[in-house]
Amino acid sequence: MLEGKDKNIETIYVNLLNEGVNVWRPVKAKKLKKNIYQILNDNEYDEEDEKWEFRPGTKVLCEKRKVHDGIIKIAVKEID
Repeated sequence: MLEGKDKNIETIYVNLLNEGVNVWRPVKAKKLKKNIYQILNDNEYDEEDEKWEFRPGTKVLCEKRKVHDGIIKIAVKEID
């Protein structure tokens, strides 16, 4: 698993578009600095199956959000 190889690899969550309800996809991302991550290209991504708000390779700002089973990091904005 990637998380074991690099301590900067974490799971963040990306919003799935066109689902009718809020759906968050867990994805692997590399932490670049505080709250800034780059979504890794090795995530299973099939644009025909799911439309992610932020695609693999994108740098994103993350915020912590409370959900029913804890706190997760949500990708909220693309970073240049």
